[in-house]
Amino acid sequence: MEIIIYGITNSVTLALMAIGFSLTFGISGVPNFAHGAFYLLGGILTWIFINQLGIPYLFSAILSVIIVGLLGFGLYWGLMLRLRGLVVNEVIATLAAAIVIIEVLRYLGFSGFTYVLPEFIKGSVNIGKAWLDYQRIFLVGIGVALIIFLYIFTHRTRVGLSFRAIAQNERTAISLGIDSDWTAALSMAFGSALAVVAGLAILPLGSIDTEVGYDILIYALAVGIVGGLESVPGIVLASFILGFCQILVATFFKAQWLTVVTLAAIVIILAVKPSGIFGKYKELEERV
Repeated sequence: MEIIIYGITNSVTLALMAIGFSLTFGISGVPNFAHGAFYLLGGILTWIFINQLGIPYLFSAILSVIIVGLLGFGLYWGLMLRLRGLVVNEVIATLAAAIVIIEVLRYLGFSGFTYVLPEFIKGSVNIGKAWLDYQRIFLVGIGVALIIFLYIFTHRTRVGLSFRAIAQNERTAISLGIDSDWTAALSMAFGSALAVVAGLAILPLGSIDTEVGYDILIYALAVGIVGGLESVPGIVLASFILGFCQILVATFFKAQWLTVVTLAAIVIILAVKPSGIFGKYKELEERV
């Protein structure tokens, strides 16, 4: 029972970490390596708004989501627009932006047990032999609600349909009057905002540390590569595969092996199916 419960919560946590990265890459083709930095920045901004400016928690969270979303939007127009199609340059540029954000936050001292976000719902409940705090239940609810929202958004709204059109065939979408740059910029804004939503759901379970900016990027990449970077169903499936593998390793071996399991999954999937489980890009042998 403990393995099932913690496996589900860990899997949803991984899905939340990766969904914004996947959304941006699937639509714009931009590998946003600043994803982890935006996750961290959203948590720290929320802490500042609550503790330094006295803004209520809910409004602080909404404000952080909007600010980081606008930052992602600005990053596309200010930098990524000039690099579209140059994949290596896109990776270097977004990774450089991430390092700048994280290291500036580290220099300003935003690290340690002082910086803790309050739980949205306090308390815990006993399920079987496992104690599960309400924040983790809230996290699972946020994850499920976010998946449902993204499905409705991409299938029932004008912007969402333009997202899907660009993702499926950019040239055809452009011929129908869809502006690819605006759509890509919006996708980067949405992906950045989703990184903050994930942070606000996950960070209350521990303290805010600048190293989490790098960790989140690694987990987002692992889930994306295993499931298929542009596939939301692939992201969900990969999150459950990795989530339960991590719990099993932590239960029967040592927690130090968690990172090894994650990186091993990347190596195995790249060797067997380079595009990921549900990936739609051509396989290595097809490209050759």
